[in-house]
Amino acid sequence: MPRHSSLSTLLGLLFFALSPLLWADDPLLDSPTPTATQSGERQVRGVLRALNQAVLSSELPGRIIEMPFSDGQDFNKGDVLVRFDCSAYQAQLNAAQAATRATREELNHKKQLAALNSVGRFEVALAEARQAQAQAETQVYQVQVKRCSVVAPFNGRVVLRRAQPHESVASGTPLLDVVDNGTLEIYLLVPSSWLSRLQQGQTFDFTPDETGKPLKATVKRLGARIDEGSQTLLLIGSLSDDAKGLLAGMSGTAQFQVTE
Repeated sequence: MPRHSSLSTLLGLLFFALSPLLWADDPLLDSPTPTATQSGERQVRGVLRALNQAVLSSELPGRIIEMPFSDGQDFNKGDVLVRFDCSAYQAQLNAAQAATRATREELNHKKQLAALNSVGRFEVALAEARQAQAQAETQVYQVQVKRCSVVAPFNGRVVLRRAQPHESVASGTPLLDVVDNGTLEIYLLVPSSWLSRLQQGQTFDFTPDETGKPLKATVKRLGARIDEGSQTLLLIGSLSDDAKGLLAGMSGTAQFQVTE
């Protein structure tokens, strides 16, 4: 047998013998199936996500004059999180309100003259149209002035400030990432074969890696479709009211009692 053929055969046998060890460290080859325990439990990994979370953006261009909350600080619903310099918009609103008062007086005067047959119906209708236009312009500026303050939509905490006071930003610029850690849900990917064994209201245990403390949880709802590639189904669970000290993004292990 030629020397190169023997060498090729030897290398092939060596690769075949070592291939399980090489593949064992590849995370892409990990099986998505759950871990089974001797007590009949099935374990799957999950993560905590907040029901209320948002990236708050600027609704108008302007200069930031106040951002009272820093990263990690708590706030309440209705608190002003960002305030813009609103002097120009306020001046426009004042002018529009003055124009509205003027058109209202003009309309009243035209109606008095019409009652004396001094002006026709056309003059009254024209005054009514001018008043409606002035009122509409006032409403536009009222909306702009209201947008000069970004108000907290829920109780929560600042995750990240994306802008700083004294900066001038464009409309649509992200300003703050906020999250409400009081509305956490558990997101799990469970095998689709569990579908017939899972139902809304079913209880299970969830243990966050960061705390190591088992928590009681309940199946809140199931996903709308099964992933064709991994054959898994989204399961969303709710935590008990006494679950404290948890943060969005925590990961952990869920344990289900699955009967065969």
